[in-house]
Amino acid sequence: MTSKPVVAVLDYGSGNVHSAVKALVEAGADARLTSDRSLLLDADGLLVPGVGAFSAVMGALNASRGGEIIDRRLAGGRPVLGICVGMQVMFERGIERGTDTPGLGEWPGTVGELAAPVLPHMGWNTVTAGEGSRLFEGIENERFYFVHSYAAQEWSLEVTAPFPQPSVTWCTYGAPFIAAVENGPLAATQFHPEKSGEAGIRLLSNWIGGLRATTV
Repeated sequence: MTSKPVVAVLDYGSGNVHSAVKALVEAGADARLTSDRSLLLDADGLLVPGVGAFSAVMGALNASRGGEIIDRRLAGGRPVLGICVGMQVMFERGIERGTDTPGLGEWPGTVGELAAPVLPHMGWNTVTAGEGSRLFEGIENERFYFVHSYAAQEWSLEVTAPFPQPSVTWCTYGAPFIAAVENGPLAATQFHPEKSGEAGIRLLSNWIGGLRATTV
């Protein structure tokens, strides 16, 4: 009998973490909400939640040295999954109500306000899964739950062989925006898998299945 992959959920003061832990457990992980540096670095997977303003999330990450933990994991090829603002902070910068805040810079690009007549974008929406996506395997036509007014709306990362091309998933609300990215050990979703019912659990299960592949 194989043990379940350990997923550390980064506890740095950003809300809604308990529903994420519950969803990870349902998806097959040994999920642990923690701020313990050793566990965050050594766990099979790291989930980075995030709700609220880009600047507030970055402030909390900087105060807890969360960005350093994320960077060290990625440098070692260890999987990280960001959710909602936990995805947004992976980009170079976020501009929110006139405030320009540096992000973690794992990906080039800027997070800005959605070009839509009604904000926030709240509710269920379909996505167009990126080519070669593992996260959306078997759930390409499902709907996912969004709550946000800001997103990355362009993708410009240049990747050359032998590195694989990132899989970029798009959604449209007013205009196209990035709904998810899979880029080596770093993956992220703008929507909330933990609020997306069976499809969200399946997406988390797909990610956890990849952890098993890297840790067996």
